Amino acid sequence: MVLLYFIAAFAVIVPAVAGPLLAYGPGRRLARGRLATKTRESVAGLVVTLGKPMTALVFVLFWAAAVIAVFWPVGILAHRLENVIDWPVLLWVTDRRSPGFEDFNWWYTTLGDRDPLKIVVVVAAVLFAPFWRKRFWIPLVAILLSFPLEQYVQAILAGMVNRGHPPTGLGSYPSGGIARVVMTFGAIALFVALTWKMGRRWHVLLGTVVLIMATYEGYSRIYTQKHWLTDVISGLVFGPALFLGYALAVGILVGRYPRPAPTPAAATEAVAAPAAEPVATANAS
Repeated sequence: MVLLYFIAAFAVIVPAVAGPLLAYGPGRRLARGRLATKTRESVAGLVVTLGKPMTALVFVLFWAAAVIAVFWPVGILAHRLENVIDWPVLLWVTDRRSPGFEDFNWWYTTLGDRDPLKIVVVVAAVLFAPFWRKRFWIPLVAILLSFPLEQYVQAILAGMVNRGHPPTGLGSYPSGGIARVVMTFGAIALFVALTWKMGRRWHVLLGTVVLIMATYEGYSRIYTQKHWLTDVISGLVFGPALFLGYALAVGILVGRYPRPAPTPAAATEAVAAPAAEPVATANAS
């Protein structure tokens, strides 16, 4: 029983540490890599041809299809590991649960349920809309669509893999509760960052908070025996993977991705500015 408390603590500590490390390490290198550069170039060409709204739609649909293609074989592998991994973990947790801690986890795990998150999505969309003034429709459309995007992609994967669920719950592959937490609160964090001017540290903090929420959601789903362990592990990768495509699509829609190239005048000023400093210094002396 004590070990389950330690695992719960790790479910909070690990993402709290890993979030900033990933953002400032692999995340930054990936954003500057060749694949990211080619993607930005391709998206920029589509924006010129199709416009921002249509490019954002095409991009998110393509990304969703790619996520399905990747996680379909992962789901088949998870199904094959059911007797080796999932059943032993389920029985181990069953023997070590405590009533008080179980009540807390049942309360927390509802955070990933569909009905409360539907309300959260609608309220968030309505609250952000006035801050965008003439472009009020962007948060209304983008935040509201984050919910059905996750639902349909997860439902397609669940149908393709069709691995069943634990006898103690109805959770299917991959964990939709985790993915819904990532998509819903990730969308809110994204629009906080887009609506108000914030530094990179605040962006990393927002992302880390969402990651902690999702990770503990996964732990609570195992503790309450609503999901197999492999469903939860897959959900912890599936949710952020789907959200990344959603976030880039929103960036395309609002004109933040790819970042517009500097105008010729701005580029000339940037080059001329360093050369002007010695002249000013010489005159002053």
